[in-house]
Amino acid sequence: MLCKVHDLRAELTSEKKDPRGQRKKVAMKKVVANMTMGNDMSPLYQEVIACMSIPDLEVKKMVYLFLINYARARAEIANLAVNGFEDDVNDPNPLIRAMAIRTMGYIYVDRVIESLIDPLRHCLRDRDPYVRKTSAMAVLKLSMFDRSLVEEEKFLDMLKDLLADGNPSVVANAVAALTEISERSPHIKLKLNMKIANKLITALNECNEWGQIYILESLMYVVPQESSDAETVIERIVPRLQHGNSGVVLASVKVISYMMNYVAQTETLEPILRKLSPPLVTLLTSGPEVQYITLRNIQLLLQRWPTILQNQLRAFFCKYDDPIYVKLAKLEVILSLTTEENARVVLTELVEYATEIDVDFVRKAVRSIGRIAIKIELAADRCVRALLDLIQTKVNYVVQEAIIVIRDIFRKYPNRYETIIATLCENLDTLDEPEARAAMIWIVGQYADRIDNSDRVLATFLDTFLDDPAEVQLAMLTAVVKLFIMRPTAGQDMVPKVLKWATEEVDSPDIRDRGFIYWRLLSTDPEMARAVVLSDKPEISAEGERLDMPLLEELLLQVGTLSSIYRKPPCTFIPFAKKRVLGVSSALTRLTIAPPPVSRLPRTMSTMNKPPQSSKQPSQGQAAALGDREAATDPSRSSSVQLSASALDVTSAGAGGMSNPYISDITPAPMQGNDAVLIDLMSMEDDEYAADGSSAINSGGMVGFNANFGMSAMNMASLDPATSSA
Repeated sequence: MLCKVHDLRAELTSEKKDPRGQRKKVAMKKVVANMTMGNDMSPLYQEVIACMSIPDLEVKKMVYLFLINYARARAEIANLAVNGFEDDVNDPNPLIRAMAIRTMGYIYVDRVIESLIDPLRHCLRDRDPYVRKTSAMAVLKLSMFDRSLVEEEKFLDMLKDLLADGNPSVVANAVAALTEISERSPHIKLKLNMKIANKLITALNECNEWGQIYILESLMYVVPQESSDAETVIERIVPRLQHGNSGVVLASVKVISYMMNYVAQTETLEPILRKLSPPLVTLLTSGPEVQYITLRNIQLLLQRWPTILQNQLRAFFCKYDDPIYVKLAKLEVILSLTTEENARVVLTELVEYATEIDVDFVRKAVRSIGRIAIKIELAADRCVRALLDLIQTKVNYVVQEAIIVIRDIFRKYPNRYETIIATLCENLDTLDEPEARAAMIWIVGQYADRIDNSDRVLATFLDTFLDDPAEVQLAMLTAVVKLFIMRPTAGQDMVPKVLKWATEEVDSPDIRDRGFIYWRLLSTDPEMARAVVLSDKPEISAEGERLDMPLLEELLLQVGTLSSIYRKPPCTFIPFAKKRVLGVSSALTRLTIAPPPVSRLPRTMSTMNKPPQSSKQPSQGQAAALGDREAATDPSRSSSVQLSASALDVTSAGAGGMSNPYISDITPAPMQGNDAVLIDLMSMEDDEYAADGSSAINSGGMVGFNANFGMSAMNMASLDPATSSA
């Protein structure tokens, strides 16, 4: 290493004739190459600084690079270079003047900064636009070193004057510097009026991509005072949506979405939203990184304006070669765009995704099917059938994800799909993931009064209670208490054991606390325990990342930035970042265009959501249909179902019965006019209403249950004491 430095010093100080500095240029290239490889060339600083006097642009570039690399750490190097800088800022060549100003702005040494102030003031008014635009960025660098110095020397006023410069590049750099200084300063706030905004927009056409992004970013500091101002800005920015650079397109989308908050009429907003749709879809033809950023921002836009991409669903279908992060982001957008009209198409696509080989993608697809069932009630029946078909594939991770989403469907539509529990229980032995085990336990506990062998099913999970994760233990604790409340005889041996484990042998404070609460409730006030444990569940939503409106508004002001990807305001991960809010103005309307409301099916049986109150034993015929004669003698087993596939097969329920619509296709059969049934309006044909008042359901039609099914203990009519006695 010392040998290299010695050889390079000899070349730089050679006395041989070199009138054009070619030998020293070669030596400087070797110095820069060694710097690039990490070798310390700082001992050569005196020889390198001496090369500043060579009137060669390439040599000066390499000298400046050397100074930027070493002058910050060694102030003596910077101090020796000050005289050379002062000569270069007065050089006739504008490129050398600009390079000198740029390099001095990078070196945060007191003497260099002091020497920079006067030359910078002159260069901001230089006759050459390249020097002026470089000087504008030097003001920004100077503000990072000493913000108060910039204010004292009136450099901010000089930057404001540059906004009226005739050169678009100078305008772009000036506005970029002002924007960044405003963002970093706690007491400087940038505000632009419409006069300046129009000048900036005029300069857009002649700027390069970076300049356009700088100018578009500055328009976020314009607060329209009238709706017409916002419409004018939007109209002039819309052509930028056709730009070939994705950064320019996203910056334009950000400005337009910001200005739409100040549009006064819905009729004006609708065509603007239609113009935003094609550019966003076009960005999906870019590379995967750009696609991902676009998709994350589209999710935000869809939450604010749900109709923005309502006719572009197929553009978001996944391709076989999409990276996994793009596929997952597309699934979120697909779910946001799913409506009653396109639910069938989306479900078909999701079922196809669920057969892929990428495990994470398959899991997300299965969960998405469940979220559609929760979001769109008319599609719930079809989604449940699709989930059951996936369960029949016996693919372990598919089965477990399906059970997890079916639990959520049960919560959304209680007492509606219990007939599928038998199919779920066929896969008990394959459940090895905590969330799937917890979901299955919840299902069994929730319907413990209708499942004959619910105590035996829960007992299979009890063997590993102490080794299970906290999530499974909490579900098991609650399920056992539910079993005891609904069927005291079946759960009386299990409850003390589980409560003792939860309160004495489990380390988790959450489980211990819940165990103590249940124990005291059951020992002091059983009725209160019933009211607490069997209370109505909170409403469940299909929205995955639904954001609060204040946070959503702030993120929409950051479209195309890391903030929109992280779903966090910039101030949470950038120390100096300011919080952005919509500017206060009389024109602020926050208009939106909501999608049409989702239809809800009629509920014809009000007693379906109540726990069974009747203690009347089923008839001997009902017990025989269950295949469990204990139901005829054990009161704790009334209104329950033996968990086996044959028990839920109602194809032989007698005349007028129907096959289970979730295990196999529905066999068309006449129904009486007074039977309670819910019809899938998405698949009903006009001729399904017979002239005699009876109706027949095709293979896609059944959503609810016939009140007179021959389903023995699963007979919905038997849930109400009044109807069961009839």
